[in-house]
Amino acid sequence: MTEPSGPPRVAVTVDVNGVSVSRQVEPRSLLADFLREDLGLTGTKVSCELQVCGVCTVLVDGRPVSACTFLTADADGAAVTTVEGLSDGRTLHPLQESFVDNFALQCGFCTPGFLMMAKALLDGDEPPDRAAIVEHLEGNICRCTGYQPIVEAVEQVAERQRGGAHG
Repeated sequence: MTEPSGPPRVAVTVDVNGVSVSRQVEPRSLLADFLREDLGLTGTKVSCELQVCGVCTVLVDGRPVSACTFLTADADGAAVTTVEGLSDGRTLHPLQESFVDNFALQCGFCTPGFLMMAKALLDGDEPPDRAAIVEHLEGNICRCTGYQPIVEAVEQVAERQRGGAHG
């Protein structure tokens, strides 16, 4: 008698936060589950599971995606950056520092998604102005802090990129 073979698997190789990872995953495996369950990177949160709240945002080749609906197999060969990849392990990323300085977090559940969405925006060609920041972050939902401190935190980093002082 043969044992059941289980669900089909596909091979994926993904560069996650600068580390190459190869695994066999189910074709329907979601990137959020892969990051959290297979790799132990629990900074990526899952909330709505409908690509509505922005909590699960990660960067795939520098582009923000909702990891709760993005297939792991579609990340094959790509570079994925999670909130754990922002810090070098000793020093916070300027966005993380600015979130702390501007009290842009309370419970912290939505914070990774906001940080990753903001990083994608700030990695663009030109530092964004306040209107562009508000528009870019409008797909992320926070139930605790309100949006003013979050926008101010991102704006502070954008101003630093422009060489200006935060006032």
